[in-house]
Amino acid sequence: MKLSKLLTATLREAPADAEIISHKLMLRAGMIRQLASGIYTWLPLGYRTLKKVEAIIREEMNSANAQEILMPAIQPAELWRESKRWDQYGPELLRVNDRHEREFCFGPTHEEVITDLVRREVRSYKQLPIILYQIQTKFRDEIRPRFGIMRSREFLMKDAYSFHMNDESLQETYEKMYATYSKIFTRLGLRFRAVIADSGNIGGDKSHEFHVLAESGEDQIVFSKNGDYAASLERAKADLGEKDASALERARGIEVGHIFQLGTKYSSSMKTNCLDEHGKSITLTMGCYGIGVSRIVAAAIEQNHDEKGIVWPTSIAPFQLALIPVNMHKSIRLRDAVISLYDELSNNNVDVLLNDRNERPGVMFSDMELIGIPHRFVFSEKGLDAGEIEYKARQDDENQNIQIKKAITFIKEKIKNN
Repeated sequence: MKLSKLLTATLREAPADAEIISHKLMLRAGMIRQLASGIYTWLPLGYRTLKKVEAIIREEMNSANAQEILMPAIQPAELWRESKRWDQYGPELLRVNDRHEREFCFGPTHEEVITDLVRREVRSYKQLPIILYQIQTKFRDEIRPRFGIMRSREFLMKDAYSFHMNDESLQETYEKMYATYSKIFTRLGLRFRAVIADSGNIGGDKSHEFHVLAESGEDQIVFSKNGDYAASLERAKADLGEKDASALERARGIEVGHIFQLGTKYSSSMKTNCLDEHGKSITLTMGCYGIGVSRIVAAAIEQNHDEKGIVWPTSIAPFQLALIPVNMHKSIRLRDAVISLYDELSNNNVDVLLNDRNERPGVMFSDMELIGIPHRFVFSEKGLDAGEIEYKARQDDENQNIQIKKAITFIKEKIKNN
């Protein structure tokens, strides 16, 4: 991609209402723009990162034998009344009426819809266990949306649901999803911790939260030094008492994933049954597994930034490599060499952004550091004479010169090892 063709604009200063670093940097780097309170448009740079997060999640969910579906964002009130949540959920539920005055809501979560689907489609124990998931836009009418993408009203979420004949089967899938989530957050390049948690409004008997570790995190988590216990602070106080909970190690985290054992909370109220091997009707037991896809982008920035801007993990950076020519517009020879290298990088599946604007080198360097591209090549006429190109990693202070003819092999190895 050539930067001159990319719909983006960097800002020197963040808007005054941007409070946390991820909100400031996403606005300054030209990743998002606000449309209304808690509602954002994702520009190409931000959307590229969002899609890379989504791709990793999808690959690992598919590897765990989960089946992807897509459910409607608009849900009928009757289903929520069946589960008893229509009146319980409160003002965060965005309720709408169609032209016939039938009641609907914009889904903040999809337990009712998935339970209705399974009770219609699954008839035999031979179809179970089953894991179904989607990556879908949600809406929760937060009373005070703030912190940009971190706590927006409209957001992208991966929600998965499993259905089982018994608790033993649910436990097996729960452990599989725990391991799958650990793989996902590791591949995303994030430092994280899974903790025992309360189930909250979703319900159920057992749950774990996955937190990206960051000093700016709103949640306090505690853990033992030997690592055999980790929980949210509230859960630790309930489990251990105030005194013992206070003696544990502490960290701040941003919740980006949550898994639940729902039991029969929804399947009982919605009469979701299945025949076992003896022909007996059994109420199914359920699991629920959520990841805040868009929230991960903000959490990654909260964890990975410096005074210059974002420092993306390579796996989710909008581009892997920035190619910066110095005074290319003054030299046809340099321009031809840059375009040749750019084409060769692209043909070798290197995700490269060519900064082809007619700007001062300092401006181009600053913009690439703000955007947070992990690797950088600087091409100059002096380097071309010497047959060399300058390389710098985003998180490093030192530059190094490498031979132009080895540039492709060099950068592919760097990307592979990051």
